[in-house]
Amino acid sequence: MKTNDPVSETASAAIRPTIFLVDDDPSVRKALPRLLQAAGYEVITFASAQEFLDRPRFDGDGCLVLDVRMTGMDGLALQEELAKDDSPLPIVFITGHGDVPMSVRAMKRGATDFLTKPIDQTDLLQAVQAAIQKNGVRRKQAEERQQACDCIATLTPRERDVMKLVVAGLLNKQIAQKLGICEATVKVHRRRVMKKMGVASVAGLVKICFLCDHAG
Repeated sequence: MKTNDPVSETASAAIRPTIFLVDDDPSVRKALPRLLQAAGYEVITFASAQEFLDRPRFDGDGCLVLDVRMTGMDGLALQEELAKDDSPLPIVFITGHGDVPMSVRAMKRGATDFLTKPIDQTDLLQAVQAAIQKNGVRRKQAEERQQACDCIATLTPRERDVMKLVVAGLLNKQIAQKLGICEATVKVHRRRVMKKMGVASVAGLVKICFLCDHAG
């Protein structure tokens, strides 16, 4: 069931979403994969948080089903580590010892759900589905941010100067005065900026700048 082969993980993710199950209870690692695989998911299991952290990086569709209380690093500590690495994988927590403060802490830190053992099959499948949908949204947003930054990287220093002032709301005449160039030159740079960014309006340019400013 378990594999640490990055090629294998990537190929599987291209076919169906991958569920990473981290639980130090062998019975859980045996039972839950059966349910998830029957629902059409690829499942990779790990017996500890550190084992999961040592895996190759994964960039496909999927989510993490994570036990809270484990030997060594617990689930909440793993959640913190993944947050530091800006991991896009949403987390569904499972626990046999959950309490309200613990669940609130997990949810505030971005967990999509918090389920108590014994796990209700319907609840788990619904939680996983919601987490995978969230993962899809995150990945799309990350792709849009990267595309925005890639576009901006094609600009010359002068084009960047003009773009920043256009986004700030200045008119061509005002930009020319501020940069010490003629208005006709501003218009040329402005047209080039809009073409490289692939937008037809200032609103579109503002969106690209916003996306790149908030990348990472």
